[in-house]
Amino acid sequence: MKKYQLGVLGLSEGRSIISAARASDSWEVRAICDLNEELGLAREREFELDCFTNSYEQMLEDSRIDVIGIYTPDELHATHAMQALAAGKHVVCTKPLLPNLSQARELRDAVARSGRRLFVGQSSRFFEPMIHQRHDFEQGRHGELLTVEAHYHADHRWFTRGRSWARGGGLKWLFGGLSHPVDLVRWYLPDIDEVMGYGLLSPGNRELGHIHPDTMHFVMKSASGIIARASGVYGSPPMNPQRQDNMSCVIRGMLGTSEANYHSLRYFTNFEGQPAAEYDFEDRSDYYFRFGGHSHHAGEYQNYIEYFASCLDAGTVPKPDIDEGLGTVALMVALERAMESGKPQSVPAIMAEYGLT
Repeated sequence: MKKYQLGVLGLSEGRSIISAARASDSWEVRAICDLNEELGLAREREFELDCFTNSYEQMLEDSRIDVIGIYTPDELHATHAMQALAAGKHVVCTKPLLPNLSQARELRDAVARSGRRLFVGQSSRFFEPMIHQRHDFEQGRHGELLTVEAHYHADHRWFTRGRSWARGGGLKWLFGGLSHPVDLVRWYLPDIDEVMGYGLLSPGNRELGHIHPDTMHFVMKSASGIIARASGVYGSPPMNPQRQDNMSCVIRGMLGTSEANYHSLRYFTNFEGQPAAEYDFEDRSDYYFRFGGHSHHAGEYQNYIEYFASCLDAGTVPKPDIDEGLGTVALMVALERAMESGKPQSVPAIMAEYGLT
């Protein structure tokens, strides 16, 4: 099996993928890059590396690197991904793939020209409970799908205290936080065509310099009429995870219901003809949550880069790819417009507006 050589751009958020690659038999960290030299040297010490550079161009010129992992601020993702593709590298880009659709066609065309793969690192798909829930869904245990409900609630005021780029409009909580439950919904309902919802900015995040809503609730409808909801709250202490998990996905079908929980690593099922069951993956906690208790995670990054490596080995398309990633961005643009207008928004109309099919 080929061992892929990884270059990581952005070493604050990139900490998890460095940890993942260092622990994986499929990957080797070839270079790490950040404008912050102090941070770069700290990452070298933490992971026993000797490959830091503050020049992205220098990293792209390294012919040994197969894949660039992009973990920079959201508004830089398109530029950094296109530079990597032009250099002949595959790309794994953290969510959100893009913070808007202004560069969507340009990025999609860059992927097509390059002949390389772009994989969106939607980490929530790769947590243990979500993996088991997806397997049960694909086995048909839920029966005909009726609805999907997903949320991500966390007090993220700590996140922006140390990240100046995130304040003053740099971070949209819709794209940076709600993209997790929105992606989980779209994983099961890829044909969402209409959305509606509301949002507000909490006083705490307003005081920190934010201007975008951090408290949001949405309803969505697929082309086939199935409905879903997603919510996110990022300026308030969450519930005790034993009462309500920080991130959860519930699938309800004609034959049963399941709930996958991120923080507590628990999975609940109630399928027709089977006793209701609870699965506890707490024994995998050290694998998934490697830094600072449950405040930072890396196990799902290892799951997704090993999945990416298997796709590269087989010559298959990793999911979410560029098209699925742009579809999710279009859905989030529709959610944003619904908040701003107070009116339902059409996802296909937004796709057409930006020349995306």
